[in-house]
Amino acid sequence: MIELEDMPELIDPVMVAAFEGWNDAGDAASSAVAHLDEIWEGKVFAALDAEDYYDFQVNRPTVWMDEGVRRITWPTTRLSVVRVTEPKTRDIVLIRGIEPSMRWRSFCQELLGFAHELGVEMVVILGALLGDTPHTRPVPVSGVTSDGDLATTLDLEESKYEGPTGIVGVLQEACAHAGIPAVTFWAAVPHYVAQPPNPKATLALLNKVEDLLDVRIPLGELPDDSRAWQLGVDQLAAEDSEVAEYVQQLEEAKDTAELPEASGEAIAREFERYLKRRDNQPPRHETGPGKASEGDSGE
Repeated sequence: MIELEDMPELIDPVMVAAFEGWNDAGDAASSAVAHLDEIWEGKVFAALDAEDYYDFQVNRPTVWMDEGVRRITWPTTRLSVVRVTEPKTRDIVLIRGIEPSMRWRSFCQELLGFAHELGVEMVVILGALLGDTPHTRPVPVSGVTSDGDLATTLDLEESKYEGPTGIVGVLQEACAHAGIPAVTFWAAVPHYVAQPPNPKATLALLNKVEDLLDVRIPLGELPDDSRAWQLGVDQLAAEDSEVAEYVQQLEEAKDTAELPEASGEAIAREFERYLKRRDNQPPRHETGPGKASEGDSGE
């Protein structure tokens, strides 16, 4: 571990983590944490020693020039902290790095050591995977946890996955064994357009973080980038009849599978999001009986 400076006492801290590599289709998850770090001006306070966890033939260092001096940036995992003030003040510890090449258990224990030291109340891990999902529909994001009580409280799925896993799955289980509540959000990225970036999937993950932590995340240009991305993929699909036909098949399968949900829980969730955002708007002037409020059509 390389600690860069002492940390102040944090307010209701949570930890949000994402790792480049196998668990990061379209760079959606790592881009979400990068966005939080940028818009909230994260302050790096520690970095893991790259020698302990990375194979430099797999993740090579990069050379760059700094005012005529050659410098090397080593692949690693860095921790930064941001303070959010809306709707309430709390601190978020951001973990942004690359899936390690070795010593995964030690890697997770080192991160959890920071979580214990900083008094982190919950760990939120972001991931993205390739799936049979059309780019024209909302990005499916599933929330899972290994904690049965947390699954019930937050209306999440209890993880029952069996098979190969990445650092996201390993960290999730490490949190469970350490007694730290942990949630993982997975965004599904269309496998036929897997190349990064995927701002639409990044935006979907940020919406989930916003809802879970009850914070307001400035989205900047992400909504515009998301629309531009979808239009660009629309164009590419239109130029290839086989791809266009395949996308249509995915759309039909998706719409059929989600039809019951679309009439119930999904609408309720979207309405709750609308009310939350509406509460942040300035109040309208009250009107007398029988008079329409400003902006109401009366229809």
